[in-house]
Amino acid sequence: MKSEKELKIRCWIDIEGKKFFGPGRAQLLMMIDKNGSLSKAAKEMGMSYRKAWSMVEDMNQRGQQPYVELHKGGAQGGGAELTETGKKVLSSFIQMNDKIKETVAQHADEMLGLI
Repeated sequence: MKSEKELKIRCWIDIEGKKFFGPGRAQLLMMIDKNGSLSKAAKEMGMSYRKAWSMVEDMNQRGQQPYVELHKGGAQGGGAELTETGKKVLSSFIQMNDKIKETVAQHADEMLGLI
């Protein structure tokens, strides 16, 4: 009987041993950029607003510069947008992940064939 094998890899960044940035936060930044709203981004990801807000606050506080600028509601409503730092971090993370996936794909057949 042939078993189904799959090579998986997941990359994230720790700061002082605590998770800081990875695929989930990258997706949140993408959704904020797409929707211009933290609440819409959270809803699209199936995440509570509170959790999304907490993630943004953590990134803004522990990163070298804030990643997201939040605008309070009012007559025109609130909103959110990525800062230049947030855009650069997101772009670099996506590019790095693409290269990692390419490398893994190049070696997956050989590795899985040994297992």
